[in-house]
Amino acid sequence: MKNTINMLVVDDNERTINDIKEYFSKHAVINVKKTINNGSKALEEIVNHHDDYDLILMDLILPEIDGMEILERMYNENIKTNVIILTSYKKEYTIKLTSEFGVKYYMLKPFNKESLEKRILDIFASRNRRFTDDPSAQITISKMLHDLGIPSHIKGYQYLRDSIYIIFQSPELVGNITKEVYPEIAAKYDTTSSRVERAIRHAIEVSWARGEYALMEDLFSNSVDIERSKPTNSEFIVTIADKVRLESLIIN
Repeated sequence: MKNTINMLVVDDNERTINDIKEYFSKHAVINVKKTINNGSKALEEIVNHHDDYDLILMDLILPEIDGMEILERMYNENIKTNVIILTSYKKEYTIKLTSEFGVKYYMLKPFNKESLEKRILDIFASRNRRFTDDPSAQITISKMLHDLGIPSHIKGYQYLRDSIYIIFQSPELVGNITKEVYPEIAAKYDTTSSRVERAIRHAIEVSWARGEYALMEDLFSNSVDIERSKPTNSEFIVTIADKVRLESLIIN
């Protein structure tokens, strides 16, 4: 972890800003470098000086320009600064959009400052480790695969679970599942990438024959016609990884 985490706080609630500044005022690592209470000014600061910050802590409801517009602009301009959303606004569609824009965590007000501190430190403790240990995500993935009818004793179950976890941790690999994820799984289990791919395909076929219909419809109805065709390996892996990431993103 780097010695100092410089943070930009964007919120129009003066009490929230003061609470955050006071809590981190003597922190050994986290430094509130600047606070802004206006969306337009925040966007200007982020576009022109994003390299000055390691983290942006931002509400979605802001004067002039809201947080979603700022996230969209950051995404379009390929600004990769870490973002934590801190807001009272809780709509599943909005939370999903923030996830697609690469937001690290979505925290709901009123919030626990110790929890915020832990999440900030977690981001920077793990940013140089692609495959970090997250037992809760692993449990969620395992339960979802069981609900989808995939028995744990077949090889494809293990390969799917690990592949989903890798994409959950490293979404930048979505376009390289065949070239990067399969070889990593193959190395772990002392097999070949082609066997990993075939075993995952078999597991998905088993799921389509045995899985919980309502869950499959909920997960895959937007990407495939579940009555006519099974998702590809990549669609299956990415869809579940996205679902797990969305669930883990929300912090009450």
